[in-house]
Amino acid sequence: MTASDAVAAAEAPSPVCAVCGAVATSPDDPVVLTTWARERDGERDTWTCADCSRRHARDIEGKLDVQWW
Repeated sequence: MTASDAVAAAEAPSPVCAVCGAVATSPDDPVVLTTWARERDGERDTWTCADCSRRHARDIEGKLDVQWW
């Protein structure tokens, strides 16, 4: 992580689950980075918490590009 990445992470708001509204502890928390799902659409990030990701895994997999399979 570069110094500019660290500054950006410190200024970034905590992720909020787009499905249930759960708020992550912080955007650079290792648990968030490894268990939450992030969808990037251009400049916009959409987060899904670990519980909702597990609950909706088939929906998420169905949206993946063919190259992932």
